[in-house]
Amino acid sequence: QVQLVESGGGLVQPGGSLRLSCAASRSVFSFNVMRWYRQAPGKQRELVASITSSGSTIYVDSVKGRFTVSRDNAKNTVYLQMNSLKPEDTAVYYCNAWTAPMDYWGQGTQVAVSS
Repeated sequence: QVQLVESGGGLVQPGGSLRLSCAASRSVFSFNVMRWYRQAPGKQRELVASITSSGSTIYVDSVKGRFTVSRDNAKNTVYLQMNSLKPEDTAVYYCNAWTAPMDYWGQGTQVAVSS
C-alpha cells in the first residue's frame, strides 16, 4: 500500500502563490504518472497537471503558464507550484499516483484564493 500526503494548501490573496507538496511512501519514480487533481465545491474533480516518470508534463488550459509540476525523486515528492492564483483556483487539491493497475490518492489539501 502506498500513502500519499499532500501539504502546502492555505488561504492566499488573488495574484499570490502557493507550493503544494505530495510526499509518497515509496519512490515516485516507480509510478508511470503522478497527477494533481482539484475539486471545487459543486464541481467534478478535474485533472490540473501531470508528470510522467520521464519528466513529461501536461497542464489543463486554465493553469498553463501559471502552474508548474515537478518531481524530486530523492525526496519521493511531487510539487505543484501555483503562481498568479485566481479565485477560480479555489478547490481541494489531490495528488494521484498511477501505474496500471495501481491507482493511489492522497487525502487532499484545501486551497482558497480570496481577498
